[in-house]
Amino acid sequence: MNGKGRHSGVSVLVTKWLVVTLVLMILAGCASQQNVEPNPEDPWEGFNRRVFAFNEAIDRVALKPLAQGYDAITPQPVQTGVGNFFSNLGEVRTVLNSLLQGKPNNAGVAAGRFVINTTIGIGGLWDVATGIEVTGREEDFGQTLGVWGVGEGPYLVLPLLGPSTVRDTTGLPLDMYTYPLTYVEDDEVRYALTALRMIDRRASFLEQEELIRGDRYSFIRDAYLQRRRFEVSDGELGEDPFASDEFDFDDDAFAE
Repeated sequence: MNGKGRHSGVSVLVTKWLVVTLVLMILAGCASQQNVEPNPEDPWEGFNRRVFAFNEAIDRVALKPLAQGYDAITPQPVQTGVGNFFSNLGEVRTVLNSLLQGKPNNAGVAAGRFVINTTIGIGGLWDVATGIEVTGREEDFGQTLGVWGVGEGPYLVLPLLGPSTVRDTTGLPLDMYTYPLTYVEDDEVRYALTALRMIDRRASFLEQEELIRGDRYSFIRDAYLQRRRFEVSDGELGEDPFASDEFDFDDDAFAE
């Protein structure tokens, strides 16, 4: 496939995503009208809980069993390498969004990490950069919109993708554009890598999810919102409440 074909394919993907987002917003708006006293941060809770239940069913029937099998048969060093590989690809996104946010230093660090881990780290399988203390903050377009002053909007649970907000959902198309897997020409290879990424990420949360207490929906919602606000403010709102060894909630746990 030539460059024009790849660009067209990504454009179709983004267009479809925007249409889906619009439909979700309309449905969510209808659902919110049924709430007498909606949560200010989650005015579409009725709709969101239904989507959450759908996602949980898919996870219970398919994704979690696959993750458990993957975790059982895959040695930990291999899992670490797989996670490093996909994390390294995300450095491209961080470079672009750091520049858009006026953070050239972080962009330089991300670029350096990508070069070091891609070369010395053999395609990113080894996180050499962290070992030599070349570290920075991950950035995406949802964070960029926040830095630009765009409000986060209501909390929104997306089918299959999980926790989000209106602002973060708006930023997803550019995140797709800037993730290298989007440009893999072979469909089978791209789908296989995407599936591996999802399963590996889900496996990394098998132990952490046991720490969830109370209403699972509310816990994940509150954790997501707190973490995203921490990321947008670069930690200015206080310590990261999920940075301990005991629990490290990742807002992308069930996304992408």
